[in-house]
Amino acid sequence: MIMAFKWVLVVIWIWVWAAYLAATQSVDGLVRISLKKHPLDLSRINAARITNRVAYQQSDNGDNLKANIVYLKNYLDIQFYGEIGIGSPTQTFAVVFDTGSSNLWVPSSRCILSVGCYFHSKYRATMSSTYTKIGIHCKIPYGSGSVSGYFSGDNVKVGDIIVKDQEFVEVTREGFVAFLAARFDGVFGLGFQDISVGEATPVWYNMVQQGRMSQKIFSIWLNHDPESPVGGEIVFGGYDWKHFTGDHTYVPISHKGYWQIEVGDIIVADFSTGFCKGGCAAIVDSGTSLLAGPTTVVAQINHAIGAEGLASLECKNVVYTYGNLMWDYLVSGLCEKLPNPVRRSFVNCDNLAAMPDVSFVIGNKTFTLTPEQYILKVEERCSTVCLSGFVALDVPPPQGPLWVLGALFLGAYHTVFDFGNLRVGFAKAAIL
Repeated sequence: MIMAFKWVLVVIWIWVWAAYLAATQSVDGLVRISLKKHPLDLSRINAARITNRVAYQQSDNGDNLKANIVYLKNYLDIQFYGEIGIGSPTQTFAVVFDTGSSNLWVPSSRCILSVGCYFHSKYRATMSSTYTKIGIHCKIPYGSGSVSGYFSGDNVKVGDIIVKDQEFVEVTREGFVAFLAARFDGVFGLGFQDISVGEATPVWYNMVQQGRMSQKIFSIWLNHDPESPVGGEIVFGGYDWKHFTGDHTYVPISHKGYWQIEVGDIIVADFSTGFCKGGCAAIVDSGTSLLAGPTTVVAQINHAIGAEGLASLECKNVVYTYGNLMWDYLVSGLCEKLPNPVRRSFVNCDNLAAMPDVSFVIGNKTFTLTPEQYILKVEERCSTVCLSGFVALDVPPPQGPLWVLGALFLGAYHTVFDFGNLRVGFAKAAIL
């Protein structure tokens, strides 16, 4: 009897201690989401797309239409995702936390004509006591198609907090195959309301307005250590000192909508490319792994690191396999001239140590990426294939030239997104 009473006391003590820890975590105002990581495969990275299109909207005076460049991607190169909950009781979804878009969407139980919906968790409105019908239809474009559905309202659980009456999209049709093999169910947009489809209020806006964040900031730490089981962490309301070293360099938002900043010169092996000396726009985007930029600069970088297009690589493999003097004579120089339609550039994994560093000048400070940081390593059958993380994206003025700093950059530099002061901060990321 005495032994049983002792066990009861132990259980009560553990419960009280856990409650204390939970209270402590809520007092510091930080909401933490652990991120999972899964490896890329060659077929997905080859099919990944970053592109743009022109969208027209009324000018401020309403007299005519003005053209805006809309930046599009398809998430096939995504490695990092985390979990949220929607509804009461909570229905759990794996989502991409994407600073390059602003809507929250997940598959709907009414998604019956798209194969991809059958391989992911689906939101069931009838199972939630806090569901609110909105019913306005919408379509969200991506680099290889679109998703469409309608708006609904419900409570959203982010970490250990509840965001009430959040608008989100129940997707009823996934218009491309990208999500069929994806590990994530939907997308959690972290961009500004200016680019939100349907002008829906982003979740993190409501987190601020409902007093769920002590500071109007969130931060992202991505762990690119292949040996670590920890994918990374997104922290709402502040940042974790363990995630970075040194101080953050802050630069202002240059154009509200995306988390868009100005970058200066791009430096390859201590030599200026000269293209962005007068300034280029750059979108800080956790929703892609890639580093996209003007063809002129990307070509210089890929040439400097010895990158080859897929067609060129396969051509040389044929030469190697069937090599003789006549064949070698016929195709000499031809392999380098073959087009690379999917814009993927391969490098020799054994040459990483000899490749140059690539640096971005941001806020008068140089942010350097080593070959280990800008090269994507992809498992293909029983071997490892290495690809350049740099891809071409040509955006005309006045919106361009434009860079996209994806997860390869965020993996090297811990990033703070400061909504209160409209700025972005970078510090060297810690490896845990």
